[in-house]
Amino acid sequence: MTGRDIIKITVNLVIVYLVGGAILAAVYAKTSPIMFKNAVIEKERALKALMPEADNIEKLGDWKPHGKAAEYFVAKRGDEVIGYVVQSFGKGYSSYINVLIAIDKDLKVQKIDILSHAETPGLGDEIEKDDFKKQFKGKDIDHIKLVKTETAEYIQAISGVTISSRAVTDDAVKKGLNHIINVVKGGTDGATQHKHN
Repeated sequence: MTGRDIIKITVNLVIVYLVGGAILAAVYAKTSPIMFKNAVIEKERALKALMPEADNIEKLGDWKPHGKAAEYFVAKRGDEVIGYVVQSFGKGYSSYINVLIAIDKDLKVQKIDILSHAETPGLGDEIEKDDFKKQFKGKDIDHIKLVKTETAEYIQAISGVTISSRAVTDDAVKKGLNHIINVVKGGTDGATQHKHN
């Protein structure tokens, strides 16, 4: 192989990489707005599913659990505030678990929804099951606590999935509920991060 052959191969590889990069950039430019729009539609669907009795769910502001961009909302029926929805993140076994939490005007959890995670399939993804999520209904801040024994007062951990269960309960839901309490009651955490649109 001569020096000329090496240069020819190198030039061909550079051309292939440039063309491939241009194609990937074009595909990304075309699909990125679609993916963003779909994510917005999915979040709106999830908000409505959490607070179906609300006529209007308005964004109140942004906050950063675990440095992740998250939002919080007020739910209204007519002019009456009927509750809040807060997005929160919990540090799981192999991912950050993205959770939406519906909270009534008495500051009790009504429902949670797991938006996304990358926990172990067949194990950590048990957090998506209704049996686990239904335990949160009606719980106030003092009762959002994970325990390993059978309980009706607190949240029972999923057997063999303690880290993921704790990430949802003691991290995402408890911190999200606490954030809304601070916002509603005008505490320091909410006061520094609260912003009307």
